[in-house]
Amino acid sequence: MDTAQLLINLLLFVFLPLWGIAGFVDWCCHRATKIEQTSGLKESLMHSVMGIQVGIPILMCLLYRVNVLVLLVCLAAWLLHEFVAHWDVSYASDKRHISIWEMHAHSYLATLPLYMLALIAVVNWPVVIDLVTFNWQGQMHLVPMTYPHGGSWFLPGYLTFMALLCVFPYLEENIRCLRVSLKGR
Repeated sequence: MDTAQLLINLLLFVFLPLWGIAGFVDWCCHRATKIEQTSGLKESLMHSVMGIQVGIPILMCLLYRVNVLVLLVCLAAWLLHEFVAHWDVSYASDKRHISIWEMHAHSYLATLPLYMLALIAVVNWPVVIDLVTFNWQGQMHLVPMTYPHGGSWFLPGYLTFMALLCVFPYLEENIRCLRVSLKGR
């Protein structure tokens, strides 16, 4: 197995699952601090936005070959995620207790996207060179993967894993916060 494949396996089988687990721990912390009664729907929606901000580039990298377009989307999504993460913590810190467990979850949720982006850059170094030298010709469209990373089972398995650990819990959080918000009117 070559170095690039080892790095891809690190992304697929370590970093991506860790990101989902950290998201679930974060959700558990929100539930324990009764987010619906403290910082409410606004913070809950920020969490959903951050999940989407990282989820889109992850899906793009799993479904399409990494080219300049995909790398630009990854970079933009990471920058936006950092902005919303800062906004989220500054908003919530005055409204509810942020436990040590939640702080640890946040450290993973903040650093794993950067580590994933760095590994994607290393594995696709010629694309990084094309990006910074503005050699973008022919690289601004989506090219489907011929062979999916992790095999044909990985994407359905990963999407199921993320639905159970993150999508459904955060959807439940949004609904819980919306109900309390509507009752308060």
